[in-house]
Amino acid sequence: MTTVSLRGGDRVLHVAWPDGTSADFPYLWLRDNCPSGFHPQTQERQFDLTGIPADIAITDAVLDNDEIRLTWDHIGHVSRYRTDWLHANRPGIGLADPARIEPLLWRGDFPARAIPRAAASDLMTCDAALRDFLVETKKTGLSIVDGMADDTEAGIAMARRIGFLRETNFGTTFEVMSKPNPNNLAYTSHALPLHTDLANQELPPGFQFLHCLANEAEGGGSTFCDGFAIATELRSDDPDTFRLLSQTPVPFRFHDEDCDIRCHHTVIDLDLFGNLKELHFNAHLAGIFDLPADTMEAYYQAYRKLMQMTRSDDYVITTRLKGGEMVIFDNRRVLHGRAAFDPGTGFRHLRGCYVDRGEFDSRIRVLSRKKA
Repeated sequence: MTTVSLRGGDRVLHVAWPDGTSADFPYLWLRDNCPSGFHPQTQERQFDLTGIPADIAITDAVLDNDEIRLTWDHIGHVSRYRTDWLHANRPGIGLADPARIEPLLWRGDFPARAIPRAAASDLMTCDAALRDFLVETKKTGLSIVDGMADDTEAGIAMARRIGFLRETNFGTTFEVMSKPNPNNLAYTSHALPLHTDLANQELPPGFQFLHCLANEAEGGGSTFCDGFAIATELRSDDPDTFRLLSQTPVPFRFHDEDCDIRCHHTVIDLDLFGNLKELHFNAHLAGIFDLPADTMEAYYQAYRKLMQMTRSDDYVITTRLKGGEMVIFDNRRVLHGRAAFDPGTGFRHLRGCYVDRGEFDSRIRVLSRKKA
């Protein structure tokens, strides 16, 4: 059975559960998270932490079935907590998150059949199918939707089923085709080396959706590689290169007649816990490196090594998108590119948009509630 005890000297409530787990809950944490301090509809915290003494103490702790009732020495306030809620929110553990998905790293031998696939009709009509597909997409960072309607709005509708679209200086949507007076290499027929989009932005877009409406020209194969796999290998095999790429910010810039957007990023970005968070790698948007001269040579060697890895068959996969397919990928993990194509041999048109990572994760969490 669950047991509770006060440890006043440490200012914690100790709780032990039948499954063998136990935890200490600091007094201030408990008072700050009293259920009575949250708005009943919005679930936002209304409680003001400055309205209680910093040395507030518990005078009584009672276990009543699945509820723990605490009486405080400040105005005799009583707090009630469900034991399962306390178990789920144990300090140092963190609330379970359906969108926290361990990445499945892949390299050049990743078979095409292993890329997650789903039918557009299933994803548009079935929440369970959409949830499972989003989970698999987040795991690999790359997926393909089959059976898209021959309609320029079909890919946009799919993206909107997942979240709000991210607008950039290229618009809310963009047309990937060869056109006159391009302001980006994507709008030419030239080869595009592997890259992440818009590394010049303060927050580059999250997931990219590219709906293939036509791909009749010779060439134009799509290339992808898992930036997390490359970064993981560098971290273990070449820590000096990893350190330089993850600790040294470099400039990225996009500029045309209407805008000049610049930002410094590390090529490899870690989160607050040291885990891989994202990559910013775009050689054609890289600015003029402004590092001190005495560190420039070492940095260039590290940068060049990563660039060579993105050109290697050890890491790169190639696929040719067909009309009616849409590729989805994590723009801050999976690098993408394409081979050159000959526009004189046929029409090639992809329509794209972005949905940020936060929107993508939110959809997984909301759909996971229905599964539970």
